[in-house]
Amino acid sequence: MKKVLSFLAIVFMLFVSVFWTKNVYAQDTQNGKTAMSEMLLAYYYPQTDAKSEISMRIVNRQGQVRQRRLTMLRLNQTSGGDQSYYIYFHEPADVKGMSFLVLKHPGRNDDRWLYFPAIDLVKRIATSDKRTSFAGSDFTYEDVSGRALDDDGHELIGEENLGTQPCLVVKSVPKRQGEAEFSYRKFWIDKTTHLSLKVEHYDFKGKIYKVYETQEIQTIQGTPTITKAVMKDLENERYTEITMKNVSYNVGITSDIFQERLLRRPPRQWIGE
Repeated sequence: MKKVLSFLAIVFMLFVSVFWTKNVYAQDTQNGKTAMSEMLLAYYYPQTDAKSEISMRIVNRQGQVRQRRLTMLRLNQTSGGDQSYYIYFHEPADVKGMSFLVLKHPGRNDDRWLYFPAIDLVKRIATSDKRTSFAGSDFTYEDVSGRALDDDGHELIGEENLGTQPCLVVKSVPKRQGEAEFSYRKFWIDKTTHLSLKVEHYDFKGKIYKVYETQEIQTIQGTPTITKAVMKDLENERYTEITMKNVSYNVGITSDIFQERLLRRPPRQWIGE
């Protein structure tokens, strides 16, 4: 009888252990997805629309520097849903007049176009090209407008201070391996602002090859806003710094400016020169 009771006790303990593990994992997965959802809203969707001036500094391993100056316009069709971007390059001379349009559709492929004024060509960017370099920088096209939440599985793997900021640490793994340039990413998400303070990109051998770091956050019109950040390419020993200036929210941007035909004729009331 004792042997039977002992066997039943072991079976019960194993059942409880498996049940508890499954539920903890499910909870971690759900919490990870919630943390990522909040981060995407805080970083890519603050307020209804936004206009900002961006300075980009690209530095190679020899210390040579290339610079870009551009204006970015953003309009949310819905919070966390469809969204539009228009980016216009002012400097230097070899990229002046180049413009980039994104019509973002969570749940299906985004529409992206790039205009090259030197050859008067509007190129539609294929889905496979979204992981390539944006304007010669260490950011990809996908970095600019974001990656869809449901493209990855998200697991909350812990909490950790980054400097003095308490962060949630989330591991995101593509659901369709081979459709992303990374095998997984780790995010450090500020528990107060929900902004991502650091992102590590891992290759298919489990090695870190690219790191994003937030360097400055300012509160603009009541909204915590990343105003300086860097993306480091560890393999090629190069990096790109971006600085956001003159950020304004809810300025009245309308959807009619986000059209392919306006890549050649930028909306001067928003772009300026």
